[in-house]
Amino acid sequence: MSKITPRTLSGFMELLPAPQQQMEQFLQILRETYELYGFTPLDTPLIESSEILLAKGGGDTEKQIYRFQKGDADLALRFDLTVPLAKYVAMHAGELCFPFRRYQIGKVYRGERAQRGRFREFYQADIDIIGDGKLDIANEAEIPAVIYSTFTRLGLQRFAIRVNNRKILNGFYAMLGLTEQAGDVMRTVDKLDKVGADNIRTMLIEAVGLNAETADEILRFISISGSNSEVMEKLNAYRGRNELFDLGLDELATVVKYLGAFGVPETHFAVDLTIARGLDYYTGTVYETTMLDHPEIGSICSGGRYDNLAEYYTERQLPGVGISIGVTRLFYVLQEQGMLNSDLPTAPADVLILPMTEDLTEAASAATYLRAQGIRTQLYTEPRKMKGKLGYADKLRIPYVAFLGEDEIAAGKITIRNMVDGGQETVSVSDAAELIQSGLKAHAGGKLILG
Repeated sequence: MSKITPRTLSGFMELLPAPQQQMEQFLQILRETYELYGFTPLDTPLIESSEILLAKGGGDTEKQIYRFQKGDADLALRFDLTVPLAKYVAMHAGELCFPFRRYQIGKVYRGERAQRGRFREFYQADIDIIGDGKLDIANEAEIPAVIYSTFTRLGLQRFAIRVNNRKILNGFYAMLGLTEQAGDVMRTVDKLDKVGADNIRTMLIEAVGLNAETADEILRFISISGSNSEVMEKLNAYRGRNELFDLGLDELATVVKYLGAFGVPETHFAVDLTIARGLDYYTGTVYETTMLDHPEIGSICSGGRYDNLAEYYTERQLPGVGISIGVTRLFYVLQEQGMLNSDLPTAPADVLILPMTEDLTEAASAATYLRAQGIRTQLYTEPRKMKGKLGYADKLRIPYVAFLGEDEIAAGKITIRNMVDGGQETVSVSDAAELIQSGLKAHAGGKLILG
């Protein structure tokens, strides 16, 4: 029988055990941080009815979605976590407690061209706060706090949470008589970081159809810069010319005001009028987070406020605010840049027990005891020479090895070797547990991401 060459499809990530442990640590920090802010976990099906996923329909979504037939059913793989959330909330609105705060970490699928750092199957990590009829602006101020806490707990130091408000933008474009073209203008301006101001000016004139004077006015507006207080002061000069602009400015001022109380320092937060977000359903505050030393990576976390999450599934008004982290892409880039801390433990076990007798009863009992103390324990039973067994532990970077021979069994003890410094002690199993736990605690420091 001919052999099939094993291969992984382009655009799909598979990791070796050590980096997979790093990925699991990454995901665990996200879960712990989200739960710290009172978000409840949610899981939704990978496969949905195409009608559900394509309710908004058209554009890149329909081109990129993985869609297939099973019998008479028209099915598709989810392409994000927001549409399934909308369906879920619409279905269970009568059973949920609002505001509904959920987080979801799961794989999504997009049939786009695979390229460096962009995948067809990838993890997203989302949080959303959904209101019933209304949702207080304070929730929009708390989201940057979650972003800041998440990345600092991971180990990132130099990043910026850039914030704007779509009402300010829509109000400003209304002042210029561009209400019908506002969407096209914002989608164009959103490319500023990628193509530069000169190209944006050309695109506004040639593609959007604006005159040169209007294009220049837009570029002057989105170029307003300075400290957060200076930007807000400059924006106040436009107050009184458009009601929607004034409302957006009030909302942005509230967000800025609360950020310090929520623990976000001024060094990690900036009002940025170029941030519009490409998706049309954002209606208020919008966010983008970038790494200051790696601008080429682009946004590592984005999102915003929307006024009606589930408008395609229910008449019930369900406003919300949320953000999403493209976990797989971010992990890939951090790995490529050498920014993942290789000194953190990636071993599948804390201790490897090496029985030195044919009867495994005592070794199995010792393993059971150590596991009951919360120590990850592996029992090695393969008939190899001691050098090979120690090599196995060393290759997996298991920090402790336990020897259990006739002498140890007769004395009711176990020999523990520290695989890092070579130190060795023969102690009772209960003392062995304390020794391992204290050693693990001493080496548990450090962040997952370097700098």
